[in-house]
Amino acid sequence: MSTDKKTPATSGSPLDGLRKSRGISGFFQDVMREMKHVTWPTQKETMRMTGTVLAVCAILAVTLFLLSEAFRIVLSILIGGGV
Repeated sequence: MSTDKKTPATSGSPLDGLRKSRGISGFFQDVMREMKHVTWPTQKETMRMTGTVLAVCAILAVTLFLLSEAFRIVLSILIGGGV
């Protein structure tokens, strides 16, 4: 029998940074460093994307309302309660 003990291969692992225990201050330092790499949208881009989201929400709300009313009418006719 072999007496060689296998050690986990941690060298070069992407989780190496997570294994370091630097505390809460290290966490916030990492956050601030990453925030500097973020490419923030311009005000014009933000307004355009917000308008797109609101328009899609409005279209979905109207679509769901119309489908709900159509199902209500069809079911009331099938059940015999009229419209």
